Formats: sequence, C-alpha cells, structure tokens
Amino acid sequence: RRIDLERRSLLGAGAVVAVAAVAWAAIEGVMRLARLPGRERRFTGSHERGSFNPRAMPVTQWLDDSVQLIDRGAWSLLLITPGGERRIGHEELDRGDTVTAVLDCTGGWYSEQEWAGIRLDRLLGVEGRSFVVRSATGYRRRFPLSDAASMLLATRLGGEPLSAGHGAPARIVAPGRRGFWWVKWVTEIEVDDRSWWVQSPMPWT
Repeated sequence: RRIDLERRSLLGAGAVVAVAAVAWAAIEGVMRLARLPGRERRFTGSHERGSFNPRAMPVTQWLDDSVQLIDRGAWSLLLITPGGERRIGHEELDRGDTVTAVLDCTGGWYSEQEWAGIRLDRLLGVEGRSFVVRSATGYRRRFPLSDAASMLLATRLGGEPLSAGHGAPARIVAPGRRGFWWVKWVTEIEVDDRSWWVQSPMPWT
C-alpha cells in the first residue's frame, strides 16, 4: 500500500541518517584519541594552520592568479566615490586599526591572525549601497557598504608589513567571510549604488 511505502521510505531515510551520525561520531572520536592533525576543525571542516604565526600561514590565491610583487613606494590605492576620485599612498593606510580575524580558505585550512591597517568605513566615509574591491590581477569582489565597519584594508599582519604572498601592499580582511572574499593586492575600491549581491556567488577567475 502507498502508506506502507511512504513509511518504509521514512524509516529507511532515518536509518541512513542515524548510521551516518554514528560513523561521524566514531571518526571524530578516533581522531581525538589518536591526536591526529584533523582532530580540531571548524564548522566548515577546515583544519587549523599557523594561527598567530604569519610565516606558518599558507600562501594561496584564487585559481589562475599568481603572487604579485608590487613596490610599496610606487603603489597607491585608487578610491572612486560619487564625489570623485583620489589616490591614497601606502603610508596613509597604516592608521593602527586592528582586528583579530579567522581567514578560512576554501582549500581546507583556517588561520587566526591579527591584522592592522584602516577600517573601511573610515577609509570610504561616504554613502552608497555597495563597494567593489579590485586586485592587481583583475580579481574583484563586491560588498555591502553596511559591512565596511567590520572590515579592514590591511597593510600589516602579526605586527609586520604584509608579505607579497599574503597580499602586499594591501589586502581586504573580511571577518565572517570565506577566503575568496579577502581580496589581495588591492589597487582600487569603488563605491556606488549597485546591489552587492549582483555578482557570481563564487568568482570564476
């Protein structure tokens, strides 16, 4: 009968969930008892790597990007707002704002670090709906302007100037967002009235 088939399907699905839960708990237990590297993971499944030790934090970039070697002295940030454009030198961005945040990479690792630079709400200081951050590689991500107060344009990591591998001269720190939002080698930020979500959920390049 139809009701019997539905009951069997429900019981079967419940059994699968129960077996999966038991297997997950068993694997987690074995990893903790054996003190295996993956015993401490975030809710995303990522493993800890190099927290509060920038030199031990992995250097990764998105898909076809490569590490950019940019001269800090010659570099400047182009800031575009409804009121016009201006160039901002590297020394103007080192304002002493700090945030301790977790970079959770889609590559399967996370690292908690102390970042320093300037809060984006202080840097932008204008009204709008969103802002787009562009990298020297052409990579870009758009954010809601309401997030600016919690975000940082970082020039330092762990008290030292950013290395090229970690995004020097400046990179985005976006607490609560996965690593592909943390744009490296930032060259341009533009504020406008577009909706921040009108973009691919994950960048293709």
